[in-house]
Amino acid sequence: MACSVISVSYGLQVTDLYVQQVAVSNESDSERSRAFGEALSAVIIKVTGERRWLLHPAIERALNNAQNYVEAISYNSKTIKLVQEDSVASEEDKDSGNTQDNTREAFLNTSNLLPETMEQRYINVNFAAELIDELLTDAEIPVWDSNRPSVLVWMVLQTDSGERRLLTTDSQPEIIRYMQDFALERGLPIIFPVLDFEDRQNLNEGQLWNLEESAIELASIRYGADSILSGRLHFTAGGELVGLWKFMFQDEIDVFDGFDQDLYGYLYEPLDRVTDKLSSYFAIVPEESAEQFVRLRVEGVKNLTAYSALLGYVNNLGLVQSVVAAELDGERLELELGLVGGVEQLFELIALDRDLLPIESSHVSIDSLLHYRWTR
Repeated sequence: MACSVISVSYGLQVTDLYVQQVAVSNESDSERSRAFGEALSAVIIKVTGERRWLLHPAIERALNNAQNYVEAISYNSKTIKLVQEDSVASEEDKDSGNTQDNTREAFLNTSNLLPETMEQRYINVNFAAELIDELLTDAEIPVWDSNRPSVLVWMVLQTDSGERRLLTTDSQPEIIRYMQDFALERGLPIIFPVLDFEDRQNLNEGQLWNLEESAIELASIRYGADSILSGRLHFTAGGELVGLWKFMFQDEIDVFDGFDQDLYGYLYEPLDRVTDKLSSYFAIVPEESAEQFVRLRVEGVKNLTAYSALLGYVNNLGLVQSVVAAELDGERLELELGLVGGVEQLFELIALDRDLLPIESSHVSIDSLLHYRWTR
């Protein structure tokens, strides 16, 4: 079997959760106010992972006063390509012979004089993370940590003639582009297989079409993803999109149908479904009164650099509220952690990385140690 070096994904850090860019027509106060509301909506979706929270009364009130959460703004411009309308008149128009249609045809034929690009103005809005988190906490809305589980996406497409192909950037760039846009909108780390010789040897079109679990898992090992979304899509002669999806996460398998007449609608449903599942699994509602404590024992802390890196890593875990060094013995360090969530959530959050590897079984009760080895 061919061996390729692939960058292992695991849990991935999602950046710019509290930053959003919005297109504007000018720099007036009214346009800026509108952009603040649109940007805050986008940030709430990214920080929570779920669009449904926009309907929460506290969030609706905040959106009406979005300027209160803004920390900084800046403007920039980008050159964008304009979509040209089809300027070819229909045969019916050409045959009609009336003056109005001929005038219309003459006008449309001047479309090549229209500009192909334009300068679009944007406002970049930075929101105060502390204020957003406080808003969500007061509303008891779960906050999704920036360290998020990766989703590996496999897809096979079948035409109405029965030809099947694996999804690639060359074959269906609009599908890849839509998924990437969705990933940015929801803060979801989506990765795609490279589809080299090793991938195609481990998983062919027929196996993926049948959603063969063992073959999909085998082909996915090299990517180290936290979850796998595989799907098949059939473009019918009638223009309908019909298929089936399988989502594998932890020890659970979710299989569901796909049907739509619009490609984006067809893709949105499974992506929305898995994002909601992952965000509800990992997101927490910080509550000071519900703080729990657990002791974390870490082996392999060999020097001051490793000690500093470990403390930085632990402090950046979203549900860790306090860290106290309880004991240091050679290369072993014990920390007492104050959590705003549960020990189970801490265990799952650490599992997204490979900086801490469990020794024996770290999946234990709150009365016991979580035992790991530092590998960075």
